[in-house]
Amino acid sequence: MNAGLGLRLLMPAVIGVGLLIAWELLVRAYAVPAYVLPGPMRVAQALRADWPSLSVSLGTTLQITGAALLAAAVLGLLIAVLFAQSRLIELSLFPYAVILQVTPILAIAPLIIIWVDDIRLALLVCAFIVAFFPVLSNTTLGLNSVDHNLVDLFRLYRASRWQVLTRLRLPTALPFYLAGLRISGGLALIGAIVAEFVDGTGGRASGLAYRILEAGYQLQIPRMFAALVLVSGTGIMLFLLLSLLSHLLLRHRHEGAMGRR
Repeated sequence: MNAGLGLRLLMPAVIGVGLLIAWELLVRAYAVPAYVLPGPMRVAQALRADWPSLSVSLGTTLQITGAALLAAAVLGLLIAVLFAQSRLIELSLFPYAVILQVTPILAIAPLIIIWVDDIRLALLVCAFIVAFFPVLSNTTLGLNSVDHNLVDLFRLYRASRWQVLTRLRLPTALPFYLAGLRISGGLALIGAIVAEFVDGTGGRASGLAYRILEAGYQLQIPRMFAALVLVSGTGIMLFLLLSLLSHLLLRHRHEGAMGRR
């Protein structure tokens, strides 16, 4: 099993390094100007040279993304529990969550930025809107996927609604909830970047999206790619961290299932 895990981690790294080498060689072979397509070495140099400003922007984007993901995780879970307790409430309110999800954030972000005085809070709201629905929908599905025979068994033993929720529904919904979190992690980052693009406000506390815009206006393409690398790296790290959290919380369940076999 360890060898298989090592192979799964090694192969993407080998392919990634090979693609970077091929990219660098092709850029040099065809003498592609850096303002058209910089090679990985130029991007690494720009990342090192502009790290002081890029690191501050990375911190700003991470703060917005993390706060939006946390809000989506908490509110999505609480509202899903509310939906599971009342079918009428779910039928009444769930369509509005769908409407919120299918409305392009690019279309409503300018309105949110205008309505909310605090720009950080406005960016947080935009990122939250994008990240909220996967947690809500997945958790609601998990809470409603409980085996009806187990529900009847709990009722036979006169379990309270709180006991049914905490000892049956929530444990059953945990894999669904964690799957929704993994999706929402990337979406929270996307929502924060899109909101920053729409806002376009500069200054020391600007996020990575503004650094990309700034580099584009100044034709500093290596710096633009460096900011893009940080955005992509942030998304990958979020997914890996949430996947690790899911593994830690679910591994005993999987080990138990394997033991019963």
